Amino acid sequence: RARVGGGGPDSIRSMPDVKEKVPLKDPGDAECGSCKPETSAPTRDGRSGPEDHPDSDILSVTGRIDSVEDVSKPSNKIGTNHDFHVEAKVSPPSSLEGKVKETMHNAFWDHLKDQLSATPPDFSCALELLKEIKEILLSLLLPRQSRLRSEIEEALAAELLEQKAAHGALNVRLLSKYVLDTMTLLCAPVRDEAVQNLENITDPVRLLRGIFQVLGLMKMDMVNYTIQSLQPHLQEHSIQHERATFQELLNKQPSLLDHTTKWLTQAAADLTTPLPACPDTSDSTPVACSSPNEAANSPEPLSPTMVLSQGFLNLLLWDPENEEFPETLLMDRTRLQELESQLHRLTILASVLLVASSFSGSVLFGSPQFVDKLKRITKDLMEEFDSRPEEAMQTVSEQVSQEIHQSLKNMGLAALSSDNTASLIGQLQSIAKKENCVRSVIDQRIHLFLKCCLVLGVQRSLLDLPGGLTVIEAELAELGQKFVSLTHHNQKVFGPYYTEILKTLIPPAQTSETEVESL
Repeated sequence: RARVGGGGPDSIRSMPDVKEKVPLKDPGDAECGSCKPETSAPTRDGRSGPEDHPDSDILSVTGRIDSVEDVSKPSNKIGTNHDFHVEAKVSPPSSLEGKVKETMHNAFWDHLKDQLSATPPDFSCALELLKEIKEILLSLLLPRQSRLRSEIEEALAAELLEQKAAHGALNVRLLSKYVLDTMTLLCAPVRDEAVQNLENITDPVRLLRGIFQVLGLMKMDMVNYTIQSLQPHLQEHSIQHERATFQELLNKQPSLLDHTTKWLTQAAADLTTPLPACPDTSDSTPVACSSPNEAANSPEPLSPTMVLSQGFLNLLLWDPENEEFPETLLMDRTRLQELESQLHRLTILASVLLVASSFSGSVLFGSPQFVDKLKRITKDLMEEFDSRPEEAMQTVSEQVSQEIHQSLKNMGLAALSSDNTASLIGQLQSIAKKENCVRSVIDQRIHLFLKCCLVLGVQRSLLDLPGGLTVIEAELAELGQKFVSLTHHNQKVFGPYYTEILKTLIPPAQTSETEVESL
């Protein structure tokens, strides 16, 4: 962590330069040979690392900062997401790509079967497959497994297999057994059952096909294991690279932190202004952040953490017409806009469910299947809501009221009266208006939840959700994790700059030097 001494704007401009680390290489896949099975061996050669974006006087400051995102994107994406993993692309069987792929694979394995069934057997494709298997097995080894590497090299040596094939003595079944034993040693525990199932297959072609399918999964396991192992290094690389690039720009344009300073100044002002009374008095859940259900309507002493948290939350309410976006967050602006859109959709969803629950009764709304169905009805119309909110909510209100009516009837409960039905439809349709009371309350509570996530963490915040949000707990957990990951990474990159700005905003009596430096 870079530390800076002294306060004031001048010390921000004289931040020490940070040397950039050499970018790490990304794994790539090699092309297969003419006899192509369902998976191919990975290559040890990585793609060339990103180069520094050249400076250009023609580019604006914003443009130059945005260009940093392209060179930092791979390590940034992995470094900020602890759950990041790679999944194999699977084409739907009904799609054209899926049908073509399946046809080609079937043709290949049928061809292999014909070759092995011929008299004498033709081992040309089998040799290619065994060569491919050998390369995949070797790619799964760790550097310290030199002895097993030598054993695989010897057992599946190309020259030896070609000699046996030339004399018609290539025992595919015996070689497959050796491959299965090796896979048992190398596979993750989650693949044990799949490998054991292969041992029951007697047909050599089906066995080889099954081997390639499981090897494909094992390759993906190794890729994700490698990513998890490299994640701390990628995160540190991303932090150092982004800070060094920003410092270089700051050296050339000392006013580069003006918007950031204004952003944090506004956040500090927001915290010292008492919050307005919560509009829902029937189910009041005061706003706070020591836990989501504790009151915080009276201003508290400022702290760097609280000011930054408020600042990050303000970004989710940013006016698109306001061009004074914080310079330190320009690279994250697109992701913040995506989170803002996700938050907006969750606000509408939770508002619909809250209104629906007041007309459904505890018995009906206590059914997870019923709630999930209302969720699907609302989510399906989210995209239409952005462009045509009134029409979308009219459709939602009709479908939701119909679903409630039918479900009450199916459970033998009293159906909604005509007056209640009209009231339900009217309340749901009014959610289309931004000033709607229910929508405003839900929006405040989701923002409260996100604020608590920044201070307490996602899991702790989920334990004490404000009223009306428990039905979207899973969706909130996803949103909270994305928001926390983004803001924590940004804070690690620009923490030294924020520290110097906050020293000018927060009186020394309200915060300790240790707390400021912790940023």
